[in-house]
Amino acid sequence: MTKPNILILMTWPPAVRLVYENLIRARFPDLPVKTVATVQEAGEAIVDADIFMTFGVEVKQDIFPKAKRLKWVHAFGTGVDGITDQAGLSKDVTVTSTRGVHGPSLSEIAILHMLSMARDFPRSVRSHDQHKWDRFRAKKLQGRTVGILGVGLIAEALAPRLKGLDMKVVGISRTARPIASFDEWRSRDDLASAVADLDFLVLLVPLDETTRHIVDDRIIDAMKKGAYIVNIARGGIIDEKALYRGLTSGHLGGAALDTVHKEPLPADDPLWDAPNLIITPHLGGFYDTYPEDSMEQIGFNLEKFIAGDFDAMINREER
Repeated sequence: MTKPNILILMTWPPAVRLVYENLIRARFPDLPVKTVATVQEAGEAIVDADIFMTFGVEVKQDIFPKAKRLKWVHAFGTGVDGITDQAGLSKDVTVTSTRGVHGPSLSEIAILHMLSMARDFPRSVRSHDQHKWDRFRAKKLQGRTVGILGVGLIAEALAPRLKGLDMKVVGISRTARPIASFDEWRSRDDLASAVADLDFLVLLVPLDETTRHIVDDRIIDAMKKGAYIVNIARGGIIDEKALYRGLTSGHLGGAALDTVHKEPLPADDPLWDAPNLIITPHLGGFYDTYPEDSMEQIGFNLEKFIAGDFDAMINREER
C-alpha cells in the first residue's frame, strides 16, 4: 500500500510534544508524520490522515466526520473514551489502545495515594511549609482490606504489590478469575455489598455506559465510615458531587483522584476545597520512559498496517 499519513494530536508541553513523532520517524523514516497541539488543528489536518494517534481524553470534540481517509486510530493510553464514543467515527476504522505497560506506574501512584491518605502526608507537608513540628498518630496499610473495582492487567500488577504490604486484596468484577494475589472475589453486580467492609476502594474500570458514575451516593453510603477511595481510572467513574458530599459529611476518611470529570480541573471547582481530598493532575501513566515503553506495540501495529495485515494488529478494540 502507499505510505500512510500519520497525524498525532499531542497537547504535552513543547519540549516533549514531538516525542512520539521522533520515535516513529526513527523506526519508520519514510513515513510522513505530523504532530499538532490542539483539537482544532487536528480537526483541520485529519482530512489527509490515514492514521490518527492521541490520548482519547484529549479528543474533546468530534473531529472524525472530516476524516474520509482514516483507517486506524491508536490511543496512546489504555482508555478509548473520547474516540470510540464519538458518533462521527466510522465503524470501518480500526481502533487500538496501549496495554500492558501501565501496571508498575499506576500501581505506584495507587500506593502513593493510599499511603498519603493513611499517613496524612499532606498534613506533614503543610506543617513543613509552616516550619511547624506536628506529630500525630498515622494509620498503617498492613492488615487493611482493599477492593479493586475492575480487574485487568493493571489490577494484576497492583495486587501483588498490595499483598507485599500485608493487605487483604479483594477483586470486584463481573466474573471471578483465578489470579494470584487476590484473596477474594466479589460481584460488581452487587457493588454496594462488595464495598461494605473495605478500608480502601481503588477504581480501575474503563469508562463506558455501564460504569459512568458507578460510584454514586448509594455506593459511598454503603462504604463503612472512614473508608478511602482512590480513582486512577477515569473521572466519569465516580459521581464527584456524591464524593464531595461523602467527604464534607465526614463519612469518607478521604479520597485521592488522579483523574477528574473535567481536565484540567477548573480553578473554581468545589473539589479543590473538599476536605481530605488529594488531587494529582493525571500523573499515573505520565512518566519519563512511557513513550519508549509503548513504542514496541505501536511499531508492531504500524508494520502490520503497512503490510495490510490488519487482523494481526494487537490491542484492537471491539466495536
